[in-house]
Amino acid sequence: MASYKLPLKSLSIGVQEFNYHLNAAFFNDIEATDVREASVDVVVKVDRKDDSIYQLSFEFGGELTIPCDRCLDDMRHTVDATYDLTVKEGEEYDDSDDEVLVIPGHWRELDLTPLMRDTVLLTIPIMHAHPEGECNEQMLDRLEQMRAVNITDDEQLHEAEGGIDQEVNANKSSEDDDIDPRWAALKKLKDNN
Repeated sequence: MASYKLPLKSLSIGVQEFNYHLNAAFFNDIEATDVREASVDVVVKVDRKDDSIYQLSFEFGGELTIPCDRCLDDMRHTVDATYDLTVKEGEEYDDSDDEVLVIPGHWRELDLTPLMRDTVLLTIPIMHAHPEGECNEQMLDRLEQMRAVNITDDEQLHEAEGGIDQEVNANKSSEDDDIDPRWAALKKLKDNN
């Protein structure tokens, strides 16, 4: 895996810029199995304020190839994101705040891999699908054939629900007939209230 480590201690006071490229190998190494291809450029601007405070600004731009949740064909997802982070030196590592990262003072470098991974993966919507009409029609037809219940209009839906209600009511009345006599007194109390 390529190195995505930022040499914090060797940076001079002021702003410096670092460029990284995230490809399919990066996402394979971090086991992001949904990412099939990738070309994402990352620009990291580091403003070292003093010996223990660094202001990081990330800019992400590029594309990922991921599977469509509807038809499973490849689809392109555009990555366009920014992220700002303040890195401070402290006693121990603390990443509980999204905007401030505390690292031990003895760390000489900061691995940007988890920060870049999380930012890029969070740009992918939970449901990622082609725009309407662009999915693989053969796959959609196959999925329709495999569907357990195919209800095409409201009338059929109401008929199906009515049948279910009748079945539930029939089961209830047969259960009422089969009540254990020991529980009959409790049932009477429940019905009276």
